[in-house]
Amino acid sequence: MKIGVILLNFGEPEDPSLENVVAFLERIFYANANLEGAADERAKRERSRELAERRAPGLIDEYSKIGSSPMNDQAAAQARGLSIELQQRQTEATVYSGFQFTPPLVHDVVGRARDDQIERLVALPVYPICGPSTNVAAVKLVQAAIEELGWRVELRSITGWHRHPLYLELRADAIRVLARDRGLDLSDRDTRVVFSAHGTPQKYVDEGSRYVAYVEEYCDDIGRRLSLPGYEIGYQNHSNRGIEWTAPDVDEVIRSVGTKRVVVDPVSFMHEQSETLVELDHELAEVALAAGTEFHRVPVPHDDSRFATVLADLVQEVSDGSTASGIRLGQCRCHSQEGTYCLNSLPRALLTGQ
Repeated sequence: MKIGVILLNFGEPEDPSLENVVAFLERIFYANANLEGAADERAKRERSRELAERRAPGLIDEYSKIGSSPMNDQAAAQARGLSIELQQRQTEATVYSGFQFTPPLVHDVVGRARDDQIERLVALPVYPICGPSTNVAAVKLVQAAIEELGWRVELRSITGWHRHPLYLELRADAIRVLARDRGLDLSDRDTRVVFSAHGTPQKYVDEGSRYVAYVEEYCDDIGRRLSLPGYEIGYQNHSNRGIEWTAPDVDEVIRSVGTKRVVVDPVSFMHEQSETLVELDHELAEVALAAGTEFHRVPVPHDDSRFATVLADLVQEVSDGSTASGIRLGQCRCHSQEGTYCLNSLPRALLTGQ
């Protein structure tokens, strides 16, 4: 059986021209148009365009600070790493990289997989912590593309996977390495770890999203591994729409933390992108400076060699039923579509060793 794997990512414009950035933002705003309850399709399109044109100049300025986003290249490298890892395990699979909001778009990548005569397709979002506009939305895009193409293929999807023990360990190690290299003592009462998670509209949480609970669970697991005396959680929220977002905002956390220094870990990300390289390294660092707080940011371990092992464990579990890794996936709790699996549906102790 010919197996294909699509690693699904957000995507960012490699050429941050006005045209490309507006198109990128328009896709994002349209995907979340239900947040404002637009009356009809035309209203959704018009509002998405309006929001995109308003936000584009600021985002272009952000990209100018970092040259261009490295996200897409890092995603491609992760796809290559997974392909090599699967080959070493003697699992034959074609690995693709597809993006929700920039080329290569999910629909086009699904079309490539069909042309390659893939018989079993695995959709795997590279978002560690499951959310409705990331993991679930990405999987739904794959399903919609398959239906639109009229393709008869067996689809197996993976949503939340932040509980994978090796993933937790590599993220904890990233914090350990930063602390070692900077000469920081994480048990020092004047040093505080601040977990910065991508925010989500409160509407999604009120409607049943477990995203906040998963963020808190993840931070607790990392805190235990590092034996932290305490930590803070803040959310990177956006104010493009007049809606309520998750609290507390990470800026407020930094202003009120009251320690001499902070170590900020971007928990929702597995790539460096504008939301780490600008929102954290520039904007949040300025907030810390104004508060008289020393600022340290943990790099995203996107190139940790162990990450390919994590992804391969997930793929093998759903593609051929391999249980050699010891992980167990169950039916996704956030997306009830048959054939959608996650690590969040099983008892936490089975996966964390706690």
